Formats: sequence, structure tokens, C-alpha cells
Amino acid sequence: MLSFTGNPLDRASAERSDPAWIAAQQARADALFLPIWQTKPLLKGDRAGFLTGSELDLTPDRPCVFLGLRDGTPLFAVALPDSEDPPLTALGEFKEMRAAALVLPDAECAIAGQAKSLIDWHHRHRFCANCGAQTSSADSGYRRDCPGCGTQHFPRTDPVVIMLPILGDECLVGRGARFAEGMYSAFAGFMEPGETLEGAVKRELQEEVSLAVSSVRYHTSQPWPFPSSLMLGCYAEAVSKDFRIDAQEIEQARWMTKAEVRARLAGEIADGIKLPGTIAIARLLLVDWVRTS
Repeated sequence: MLSFTGNPLDRASAERSDPAWIAAQQARADALFLPIWQTKPLLKGDRAGFLTGSELDLTPDRPCVFLGLRDGTPLFAVALPDSEDPPLTALGEFKEMRAAALVLPDAECAIAGQAKSLIDWHHRHRFCANCGAQTSSADSGYRRDCPGCGTQHFPRTDPVVIMLPILGDECLVGRGARFAEGMYSAFAGFMEPGETLEGAVKRELQEEVSLAVSSVRYHTSQPWPFPSSLMLGCYAEAVSKDFRIDAQEIEQARWMTKAEVRARLAGEIADGIKLPGTIAIARLLLVDWVRTS
């Protein structure tokens, strides 16, 4: 399963707006809390580090977000102070979300990604964008309310198109200016206001590599909690192999055949060129493309 997908939680959207219901869930002996420190979730080995309220020594002043119910058990995310040294060292280890995604089971990876995105949003949106007043958490963490002007703010998800241009038996991959050395991947960019999915794909490819596209085919999506995006994976049918890199966002680009991609995914070519890791939707686009005849 693609990382961060397949979240199994019942988010109980009808009940979570009731403070009394949420308080009762937090007070349950079986309630579990995932600590987040500096946007990093707590891990116990290769599992999410959910703690009971007593283990966490939960106090009312700690920012707490309701994640949902898993088989009836309430799960929460708790933001810990951004201290210089990590807390709770006797109970687990805080890991950066990308590293955590490599070891967590699928469902726990999706839940941890949800927790990280929500906590990060609260850190970034403490003040009203309309009047500047300090906002407060509401709806169990799924809204922030402004006492000054009454504006309600909701967690944002930024749509990103990520696309693999193909032409016959070849695909075009690019190397971004900020990529790790040797890394080539699919192309990507944020959607702009008033754009369709297809329009964003065509615009991004035109801007980054001056590649003309005749059609766009949606493949799949992936929540991407860095900080909170939705990756919209697509294939783009190129008109020709002619391209020209913009030399700003994209440093290099090259066409690869299915046979070459298949060999590189299998680790059979050791020349310093790398393809995306297993948690990325870009890798899934490549994997599914080479599977087709």
C-alpha cells in the first residue's frame, strides 16, 4: 500500500463537535495519545508510540487533537512543547515523518501522517488571517475560531500534481535543484487557483521542461504530510521527445525506457542515478508504468 493512504479511522465528525463527548473520550481508560514533538511522531521501535493518558501525564493545557476511533478506541494527537531536548525518552524515540514512514505499518503510517499534518497546521495558524487576533482550537482540532472577527479557519490541504510524461516505451524523468545527488523523479507542482487537474499538469510540464502534452490520465492520489498536501498522480502523453529544462527548478532531465526503469527499480544498475524511494507516489507511477505491456 502507498504510504499515508488507507487511514482506518472513523473520524466521528458528527460527534467530535460536542465538547462533552470529546471529554468523555479523553477520560476513557483505553484512550490512546500519539505525542508529536517538533512535528515528529513518537515511535516505539517500528510501531507508533501511542500512550495512555497516565503515561503521558496529560494536562488540560496541552494542545490535543482528536484523530478518530479505531475499532471503537479513541485516538488523539498531542503537541508537546518544542524543547531543545526530546521528552519521553524512556518511552520511545521521536522520528522525522519520512523516516517513520519507512518502518510503520500501513495503517499506523496513515494515522501518524494525519496527526503530524493537524498538529503542524495548528502551529502555523495561531493567528487570524483576517484580523490578526489569536485564534483558538475548536471542533476537537479540526477548526480554529477567531474571537475578534468571528472567522472560522479550517485545516488546509494543498493539491499538488505529480506526473510522469510518457511517449511510447519511454518516460521522462527530471532532477530537481533541491534533490539528493543522483536522484531523478516525476515532475510536480502546486495547482493554482482556477486550474483543472489536466491544466496544471500541462502548465507544469511546459514551465519546467517545455514539453508539449496531448492528454493527461489520472492514476491515484496520496496524502503527503509535508506539511499537508494531496499528491495527484498522473500520466501525461507527450507529443514528442523534445524538451528544454528551465535550469531553475529542474537541473537535468532524461528519457528512460521501460527496460531501464525496470532494471533501476530492481537495483541492477549502479551508476549513481537513483529513482524515488518506496514511500513516494512517484515510485508508484514508475512501478505501475513498467508493469504495463
